[in-house]
Amino acid sequence: MATFHTSFTSESVCAGHPDKVCDQISDAIVDAVLEQDPHGRVAVETLVTIEKVVLAGEVNAQAKVNFEKIAREEIKRLGYTDQILNFTDKSSIDVLIHQQSPEIAVGVDQDGAGDQGMMFGYANDDTEEFFPLPITLAHRLAERIDTVREDKTLAYLRPDGKTQVTVQYDKKGKPIAISPLVIAVPHKEDISLEQVKRDLYTFVVTPVLSSYGFGIDEEDVIVNGTGVWHIGGPASDTGVTGRKIVVDTYGGYARVGGGAFSGKDPSKVDRSGAYVARYIAKNIVAHGLARQAEVRLAYVIGQSHPLMLDVETFGTEKKSKKVILSFINTLIDTSVKSIIETLDLRRPIYHKTASYGHFGRNGFPWEEVKEFIKL
Repeated sequence: MATFHTSFTSESVCAGHPDKVCDQISDAIVDAVLEQDPHGRVAVETLVTIEKVVLAGEVNAQAKVNFEKIAREEIKRLGYTDQILNFTDKSSIDVLIHQQSPEIAVGVDQDGAGDQGMMFGYANDDTEEFFPLPITLAHRLAERIDTVREDKTLAYLRPDGKTQVTVQYDKKGKPIAISPLVIAVPHKEDISLEQVKRDLYTFVVTPVLSSYGFGIDEEDVIVNGTGVWHIGGPASDTGVTGRKIVVDTYGGYARVGGGAFSGKDPSKVDRSGAYVARYIAKNIVAHGLARQAEVRLAYVIGQSHPLMLDVETFGTEKKSKKVILSFINTLIDTSVKSIIETLDLRRPIYHKTASYGHFGRNGFPWEEVKEFIKL
């Protein structure tokens, strides 16, 4: 990964994208369990395809959860109610969920990591959220597409969709322009592609880019590159939980770990480790210790503290690495128990992470900037 790019491209997907349907169902189950049992263990995967949903995985909790009902409610909320899509809240659902393996549970019961793995967290000064601009804009565009569909501004749009943004940077690594921009979104058959392009430029592209101080000519926006997209969703493209990990993290701008997030309770370090890595990286940049930072962690099942804790600042540091590492130790103890307690992760807060990215949005505990830290 280079320190700076002359240009960089990231993509995001709408909440109705098949993989994101799965992520949201899985995380809705996580939240339902944690709402009743904060110490519940969850590892649930979802698969969606034509007229079919499969829920599989493990749950150990003092909770009564109607998995099928949760899945149907999510599918309906996401707009899959028209039978023409060949996937709706009435589609068949198989529930194949059982208890967690006792061999995994024993390590977690001792406040150790629920699995081995490596995690990365990243921050830079592209935006006020200390998050790379390409993936930030891609997320905001995807979110806006969903908004104008749901509020009926563009009622002819259908669930599903993707965005892709290329940001141009100057020699100092500052974003200076947006070009080109790609949108794919299904729509009703009686609406012309020309109208879709015009409306998306007016109601989606222009307001989102202008809110970040940018603009783009309409001819530099590509919509539905093949010319036709009417039927999207799981009937056209099977979805699986955890398949959009680059979208969920940094849009390719930084390294990603070995595991996905959705469907997992916070004892799974794939999730909590990635969250604390982002928390540390964001605080390093927010406190002016570096213009960009990548935090690297690694854990082993059953052990509480990381095997690796390091940080790379890509030559943008304003303080020595010794000072930065001291700052990290002051900021948080990276044992699994401490991460969960400090960030208060045993709460039903995960459903909102399952669309438009897990990072770069205020409101999550790992996005908080801690004040009054002595350097």
